[in-house]
Amino acid sequence: MSNLEAIYTQLPENLRDLPQPKSDEELEEMNYRVRHWMSSMPGSIKIGSKEHKQAVCQMFRETFNPYRPTFMDWPKLSEEEINRLKSLPIWDIAVHTEGKARLRMAAYVKELLDPEMADAIARNAWEENRHKEVLADLVKFYGIPLAQEQEYKVPKDAEWAYMVTGFSECWDSFFAFGLFAVAQKSGFFTKELIETFEPVMQEECRHILLFANWLAWHRKNLSLLKRVKFEAKLWAVHAFLIYERLGLIKDVDVDGQEYYEDNNFTINGVAELGKEKTSIKDFLKLCLSEDDHRFAGYDRRLVRPTTAPFLAKLLLRILPEKIANKQLG
Repeated sequence: MSNLEAIYTQLPENLRDLPQPKSDEELEEMNYRVRHWMSSMPGSIKIGSKEHKQAVCQMFRETFNPYRPTFMDWPKLSEEEINRLKSLPIWDIAVHTEGKARLRMAAYVKELLDPEMADAIARNAWEENRHKEVLADLVKFYGIPLAQEQEYKVPKDAEWAYMVTGFSECWDSFFAFGLFAVAQKSGFFTKELIETFEPVMQEECRHILLFANWLAWHRKNLSLLKRVKFEAKLWAVHAFLIYERLGLIKDVDVDGQEYYEDNNFTINGVAELGKEKTSIKDFLKLCLSEDDHRFAGYDRRLVRPTTAPFLAKLLLRILPEKIANKQLG
C-alpha cells in the first residue's frame, strides 16, 4: 500500500469500528449534529487568521457522520424502479469522480505544511473514499453495470488537481442539491432510497464548505508574488472546467471500448428525474433554495461557496423571460 492509499483508507477511523445509532432518537440527534455547528469563539472571525483555520478544521471534525457503507441498508426496489436507476448515465462518472477526488486530496495533503489543515483535507480524502465505497455498494446491490475503472494516477501538480476537484464539487453540488429535490418530489427515487442516500448529499455540503474556507484562508496567507501566481492558476482552473463542461468527455476502457461521461448531467438530468416539466427559472430557484437549506445550520462566520449561487442569481435577473421559462430536457 502506498503512502497516499494509506491516507484515504485509514483516516479518521476504521470503517468497521464506527459507532452506529442504537435508536431512532439517537439517529435523529446524530443527523442534527452533522448539519448544525457553531464555533465557541466569540465575536467575528477574521478570514485567513489562525482562528479561522481552527474553526473550519474543528467544524469538519465535529460534524463527521459515522455511517458505514458496509451497513448501508439499501431498500428493496421493484424491477421498474431498478430499471429507472440503471437508465441514469451518472454511475460511471460518479464512481470515477470519487476515485479521482480521494487521490487528488490525499496527494495535496502531502504538500501541506500546516498540520491542522492537512488533517482536515486528509479526512476529506477519507470521506471521498467512503463515497466511492457507498456508490460501489449501491451499483452492486442493484446490478447496475459500470465501465471498468482506469488506473488512478497521482497528479503532477497536486494543488492544481485539488482546486479542480474542489471547484468541480462546488458547481456540481449546487445543481445536485436541486436535482435531489426534484427526484424526491417526483418519486423517481423512493422515500427509502432518499433517506438512505441523504447522508452522502449532506457530506458533499461539508466538503465544499471546507474547500471554500481553505481557499479563503490560503489566499490570505500568500505573499504578494505567490498570490499573483495563485490567482492566475485559479483563472486557468476555471477555464479548464468550462472547457470540460462544454460537452461530453470521452474515455476508453481497458478493453478498448469507448464510453462517454456526461459532466453536465447535474443540469441535463432534470427532465429524466422529474415527472413534470421544469423551467430554467424554477430549477435555478430550487437550487438556490436547497443550497441555502443545506448550509443554514453552519456557523455564518465561515465562508460559503459563492460563485454558483451568485451566477444563478445573476441569470435569474438578466435572462430574457422567453429563455428563463424554457423547459429543461
